[in-house]
Parts: sequence; structure tokens; C-alpha cells
Amino acid sequence: MQSNMFQELLKQNDFVITAEVGPPKGSDPIKFLEKASHLKGYADAFNVTDNQTAVVRLSSFAGSILLQRNGLQPILQMSCRDRNRIALQSDILGASALDITNILFVTGDHQTMGNHPNAKGVFDIDSIQLIQLAKQLRDKGLFQNGEEIKQGRPEIFIGGVCNPFATPYWYRIQRLEKKADAGAEFIQTQSVFDIQRFASFMDMVIEQGLHKRLFILAGITPIKSKKMLDRMKYHVPGVDIPDEIYTRLASALDFVHESITLTLDLMEQIKKMKGISGVHITALFWEDIIPLLVKESGCYPRPTID
Repeated sequence: MQSNMFQELLKQNDFVITAEVGPPKGSDPIKFLEKASHLKGYADAFNVTDNQTAVVRLSSFAGSILLQRNGLQPILQMSCRDRNRIALQSDILGASALDITNILFVTGDHQTMGNHPNAKGVFDIDSIQLIQLAKQLRDKGLFQNGEEIKQGRPEIFIGGVCNPFATPYWYRIQRLEKKADAGAEFIQTQSVFDIQRFASFMDMVIEQGLHKRLFILAGITPIKSKKMLDRMKYHVPGVDIPDEIYTRLASALDFVHESITLTLDLMEQIKKMKGISGVHITALFWEDIIPLLVKESGCYPRPTID
């Protein structure tokens, strides 16, 4: 197995950056790889989403292999929506065999949100159970049914997600603790726009000592246009854009400039927070802005393993 640079940078307490690279709605990898190549050197690992928002795309498994072949460290996302526990365990073993060690486990957006709303969702297990299953495969060498793995335990770095902005807030901390108990090692949060609410969330994380058990990466999403702003505020579940942030962007004479300024302000405040290990940048349809954000935030060049 190759060294897991993403994991090692977190362990040596560097401020880590991950970025999302969404697979295409087709089998042609050219644009996907072009998009990824522009981000090389500006993030430490790259999420490959698993049919995000229940829309059919190139598989996260294939996307992760493509990134790895081109010198980028992938974070394979794995959803419970489309596979039962047999297929999920099989994919974990397969990922490890191919030296894909970072896996982010999510329950998955409901199929009614996507482009095949009549599809049957699997949801055999949820993300917490899947995290627990993955840890058991790795640490105990046991399948979910208690049967022993015969040839090689998977070497994986286990991740999960969290939304600090969903109510009730205490439940989010409780659920985060359950993920830590199940075996999660790193967490990527929903996009942060309400910095006060996120600061309160981190206070609760620290109060429970969860920052000592989990590497937490705060979600960052630069907004490219007024149309995208409206969609995220009013139509994307789980995203919380305060009215003052909406007004600041919507009334700006130069929307793009104001959005970049806001994003850099948020990154700067997040960098100062105790318990934060880095940021996860999801630049929807605007991936080419990521290098500028990383440079202007003082996060370039990226650190190396000591």
C-alpha cells in the first residue's frame, strides 16, 4: 500500500484541503480529468461523488481510479441508497485492493430527488451502520455476518459527513458522536455560510471532546451566480444561507467579486477556529476558482509529509 498523504497530513496537524470533483453524466473522462488536472497541487485529496442528488453519473469507483492514475489522491464516496450490505462490503474490499484507501460513507440523497424518481432505493443500512461495518472489516477482519475475511483486511481511512445547520442542533452532535463511536475518523461538513451557527456547533463539538476523536473539515462553497444563490437558498435541502449573506451577494454590483470576498472571509474565520482540521471545497460548476481561493487564503503551496 502507498502512503496515505491525506491521512498523514491530518495526523501531523496541517490545515488540510479537500476538493470535490464531480463525475460526468457519461462515460467520456476527458473533461473530468481536465477539471481535476487544474486542481492538482491545490488540494490534498479529491472527493468523487456517488451519483450525487440521485442523478446518474460516472461511478465514483471509476472516477477514483481515473484520478489515482493521474497522480491525485481520491476520496471515494459510497452511498447506501443504491447497494445492499453485500455490494457495499464487496466495494470496500475492491477499493482497498486498488489502493483507494480514503472512503467517505453517506446514506445518500433519496432517489425521488434525482433523474430516476421511480427507481427503488436500497437503504439496506444507513451511514452509521456502514461506518461500523467498514471498521469491523478493517480492524476485526470480519464481514457484517460475523464470517472471517480469508485473504487480506481492507486498509481504509474512514470518513463521514455532518450538517451542523439542521435542527435540532443537539441531535447533530449526538449523531456525530455515534459516527465517531462507529469508527469514523474524518468528517466533512455541509457548506458553511452561517459562521455564528457553525462556531456554536464547534463549541459543542469541543465540549464533547469530539475534536480529539475526529478530523473535521468545514464545507466551503463559492457561489458563482445569482441563479445558483437562489437555488441553494431555496431549493437545496440542508443548505443554510442567512438572509444577510443572501442580501450581501444578491445586491452586489459585482457578484463574482463579492462571492470570492465572502468565501475568503469565511475561510479565514474557519482557519482560526479550534478543532478544525481543514476545509472541503465544493465549487459547483466553478472548479476553476479553487486555485485562486487556495492562493488568496494563504494555503498555497500545500504542505508535505514530514
